[in-house]
Parts: sequence; structure tokens; C-alpha cells
Amino acid sequence: MSQLILLHILSLTFFITLPSSLSQSNQFCEAGTGIPSSKLLIKGGTVVNAHHQQVADVYVEDGIIVAISPTITVGDEVTVIDATGKFVMPGGIDPHTHLEFEFMDTTTLDDFFSGQAAALAGGTTMHIDFVIPLKGSLTAGFEAYEKKANKSCMDYGFHMAITKWDETVSREMELMVNEKGINSFKFFMAYKGALMINDELLLEGFKKCKSLGALAMVHAENGDAVYEGQKKMIELGITGPEGHALSRPAVLEGEATARAIRLADFVDTPLYVVHVMSIDAMEEIAKARKSGQRVIGEPIASGLALDESWLWHPDFETAAKYVMSPPIRKRGHDKALQAALSTGVLQLIGTDHCAFNSTQKAFGIDDFRKIPNGVNGIEERMHLVWDIMVESGQISVTDYVRLTSTECARIFNIYPRKGAILQGSDADIIILNPNSSFEITAKSHHSRLDTNVFEGRKGKGKIEVTIEGGRVVWENNELKVAPGTGRYIKMPPFSYLFDGMDIKDAFYLNSLQAPVKRAKSST
Repeated sequence: MSQLILLHILSLTFFITLPSSLSQSNQFCEAGTGIPSSKLLIKGGTVVNAHHQQVADVYVEDGIIVAISPTITVGDEVTVIDATGKFVMPGGIDPHTHLEFEFMDTTTLDDFFSGQAAALAGGTTMHIDFVIPLKGSLTAGFEAYEKKANKSCMDYGFHMAITKWDETVSREMELMVNEKGINSFKFFMAYKGALMINDELLLEGFKKCKSLGALAMVHAENGDAVYEGQKKMIELGITGPEGHALSRPAVLEGEATARAIRLADFVDTPLYVVHVMSIDAMEEIAKARKSGQRVIGEPIASGLALDESWLWHPDFETAAKYVMSPPIRKRGHDKALQAALSTGVLQLIGTDHCAFNSTQKAFGIDDFRKIPNGVNGIEERMHLVWDIMVESGQISVTDYVRLTSTECARIFNIYPRKGAILQGSDADIIILNPNSSFEITAKSHHSRLDTNVFEGRKGKGKIEVTIEGGRVVWENNELKVAPGTGRYIKMPPFSYLFDGMDIKDAFYLNSLQAPVKRAKSST
């Protein structure tokens, strides 16, 4: 609240002079050399937060936003960027990525440098990746991902997957929350024989999450039914990519979403449903939220922009690149998910960026079950959401900031350090030109992928500048980043989703009217 008051005071100040000097250091990357300034002024843009927008200047010093005001004057040595006629917004936060992820006998192509470089070119300045335990060990998994992330060029956080249950895992969850900065744990209800867990483990995990103030997350598909669906497709002789969609229909996503929601309600803990791809799942979330349950729904860029028809493409390489789980759905689901975002039923947008190239996808050329699951999106999300949602009038510019940045920061308890253009916030900033256009192609993207599921898509609204930690890393279509410059962002437990839970629990206990005192039988 004090920051908002200060921002209001600053907005009433029409002239601010800030003495300055220029500090320079070289940074190298595959795309060239950048010279970041420790002091930066963004002039004349429309500053947009999730709650408000105004024409103002933004002054940055040593990676922190120092001032926002209609007019700020600085010394000659400060780097000045003219944002007149453009939007100045918080950098995007992608809540769902898989970089250097070992899965289905291979590893995703984008690591913590190439994936993050792609993200920065697309206006995303932080992401949260999923740590996978090693042989069930959370500590070993965390240490492995720490090493992977040494090459990071932007800020990142971690979720943790839970793949088995015992007392060691329970104690390690405490360690992850209390010492390692993880405040969310993911449970896979799919991938039978690999990552899938049963309802007993789900309940134990939910209870532990609640006690730790950590957010329980689910990949919601009925893994047992999917396994039966896969066998059925093979028996019918359907071995191509279309078999992937046919074997795991939307009803199985809806069933698992409903089951997870009800179990979370039984435990009375908040729930986050990742990659909501269908009307079936979305409607279960809507019903739960209407009843007052704390459920967060995360659709992803591919679910908003694509339909399943590509899986029937006669060219295997083209069709296979669209294989992901849950599958991209039939036309109509995309529009329903868009509407759910515009009405508040769904709260934020991720990507599930999980990049496998055409050679890796070809592992399943004779059996769709062996096609590595995953599509791109970490670089494309911010542009696609603007074009699909803002240009169509479905959401406002402030909604755009909320859905792509602010709400993620709030859910994972790093707001207002992230997700805001406020005094004291990290200087993770993008400048978007609504009058400029973009085109997505595999030839021009920054991922290591040789394909792109959004190939050839054009739209309005281009991110022209990305500033990460006060460093200009994307400008004039040039990327200027270096490995090892990213930071691990610890995320504390007990986000706003847990506010009032103790009162709710006390009310529940008082409502039981039990145990009943009964007279003992005399016989």
C-alpha cells in the first residue's frame, strides 16, 4: 500500500531531476554485444500496470525502478529510450516451462540459455520451470536443476514435481519450502508408468502442501483411461499423430480436473490446474470458483491459438510437432478458453514450452505413443496474447498485464518485486508498439527448434524493447545476452491464496457438531 501511495505522489510531481553517471560493462552472446547502462530513462510511454495506466517517464537505476512521473529530467550520460506512442509494461512471467527436461527417452532442445534468450526476445523476463526429482529424490533433482540453470541469462524460479510418496519426500518438501525458495508442487495424474501418481499420493501431497503454505498443482488427465485409449487406437491401426488426440479426449481432462478439485476441496487447500486445454476442464474450474473454492486455471498459448486439425496433416513431420498433452483440442475450445480469460474464470497464461525437434519427434513415426510430447511458446506467448485477446477487444491493456505478468507474480508470492512498474520493483520492462506487426517463423525465432507450431502467423502489436534487471537485452531486433547473468528468485510460501484459510478451517470444525456425547448403554 505504501508503494502505491508513493507512486500516486510521484504521479503528481511534474518535474523530477535525477543526477546520473553512465556505468558500462560488456556482455557477449551469440547475437552480438550489448552495453547495458546502470541508469536508464524510458520517456513518454503509456505505463501500464494491472490496476492503472498513465503517460509517464520511468527512471531505472542499478536494476530497480526508482521513479515514475509525467516528467523526469536526467543528466546527459543516462541512456534514454523514447517510448512515445507505445506501452511500457512489466516483463512477462511464464509460469510453465520445461527447459533441458529429460522426458520420453530424450531431452528438450532448449536449455536455460537458449530458452531464456528466446523468452527475452519475446518479452518474457522471468519464467518458472519444473524440477523433476531424481529417482524420487527432491534434493537430488533440485541440485541437478541448479547446475542446469548456471547458464541462465534471465531471472527464473522453480516448481517441484512429486513422483512418489514416503517420509523422506515429506521431509524434503519442507526443505524445499523453508530453504530452497520453492512454494509449489506439481502432481501428474497422467503418464502411467512414468510420472503418474494415484489418488492416495495426491491426498498426502495436498495435505503436506497445505501445512507448508505451498500451492498444489496438477496435470489433470486420467492416466489409466489414457492408457486404455492408447491401446484402443493401436488395435484399430491408428498409429499416427492423430491417434494421440483420439486416445486422450477432453472428457478425460475434465474428469481428472473434477477429481483433483474435489480432493483439494476435501483437504481444503488451494489448487492450480496447469495447461487447461478444454471446455470440459474449464467448466469444472468455473463451477468450483463459483462455489467459492480457490482454484487457479492456467491455459497456454497453443491452446488459445491452435486447433487439433494439424494432427491430421498428411505430412508426419508437420503433424508430429503439434503433439502435446493434454492435446490441442477441436476448434471451439480455443474460443471458450479465450472467453474464460476475459471473464476471470481463468487467471493467467503459460506456455508449457517443451521443445523437441523434428528428429526427436520422429521417434514415434510408427507409434504415436513414442512421439515426445511438447510444443514451443516461450518466445511467442506475449505477441500471441496481445493479438488474440487485446486486438480483438476481448481484454483491456491492463488485463493483458494482469494475465501475462502480475497475476503470476501474485500467485507465486513475488509481487510487487515482479509483475509491476512500481517504485522499488525490479526493472523487468517491455516496450510494446501497438501499431507495429510481427510474424512468427522457425527461421527467425531464437529457440533451437527447427520447427514452430505457430509458423507463418502474423499479427499486430510488437515488443520492440525488452529490459531485464535494468539491462536492455532486446532492441532493434537484436538480442544482447550472456550466460550466467540470470538470477534464481526464491518464492516464499503462503501467497494470497492462503489468506483466511485458518478462519475457514476453524469455521468448518465448529460446524461439525461432533463428536456427540452419548450415554453409555447400561446393558
